[in-house]
Amino acid sequence: MILKTLREEVLEANLELVRRGLVLYTFGNASGIAREEGLVVIKPSGVPYDKMKLKDLVVTDLHGKVVEGSLRPSSDLPTHLILYREFAAIGGIAHTHSRAATSWAQAQREIPCFGTTHADYFHGPIPVTKPLRPAQIRADYEANTGLAIVRRFAKLDPLHVPAVLVAGHAPFCWGATPAGAAYIAVIVEEIAAMASQTIAANPRASCISQHLHDKHFRRKHGRDAYYGQNK
Repeated sequence: MILKTLREEVLEANLELVRRGLVLYTFGNASGIAREEGLVVIKPSGVPYDKMKLKDLVVTDLHGKVVEGSLRPSSDLPTHLILYREFAAIGGIAHTHSRAATSWAQAQREIPCFGTTHADYFHGPIPVTKPLRPAQIRADYEANTGLAIVRRFAKLDPLHVPAVLVAGHAPFCWGATPAGAAYIAVIVEEIAAMASQTIAANPRASCISQHLHDKHFRRKHGRDAYYGQNK
C-alpha cells in the first residue's frame, strides 16, 4: 500500500467531516497530496463513510490516472486536481454540502466579514464563484468547477482566503494538510451560520472595519502573529 500515512490522514479528514455534522450519507469528500511524488489520495465515489476503509481510498496522479485502488475516485477529483496544480502551497482539500455554507452558495452570495471570528481565519469575505455557463456544465463539469475557482482567485491569496463557495453548489476548503482542510470546513460552516443569524437579527448589519479585520487576521497569520504559544 503506497502513501500509507497520507491515506490515514485523508481517511481521518473524511471522518472528521462526518463527526462535525458537515456531511450526510455520501455527500462531500476530502483529499490530500504528496507533492514530491505527485500523487493524490481521495475518497472513493459513493462509498458511505461508515463503511469506508483505508484500502478503499484511491490514489491518482495529478492528471487523474488511478495509480492504486480498485474503486472509482470521487467524481469531484478533477476539481481537486486543478486546485492542487494551481495552488501550490495547499496539501489538502475538503468539500462538503454543509447546510449554512451551502445555503450561501445557493444564494450565490459571498459571506461578508461581520465579526472577528470570521477575521481570525479569512482576510476578506468568503468569495463565491460565477455560475458556470451551460456549455461548461455539459462538458468537463468538474474540471470547469475547478477552473471557476481558480478564476475567482486571480487576485486573491488562497492561503489568506482558504475556501470558496461554488455558485449553486457548495463550499470547497483547503489547508496545508487534509486535517487542516477539514478544520477550515468546520470554520466555514460556523461563519456561514453566524452570518445568516447576523442578517436575521439586523438586515442592515455592516462589516467590521478594515482595521479590526486586519488586526484579527494578523494576530494569527504571518510573521508578526502572536496568538497561541511559540513553537
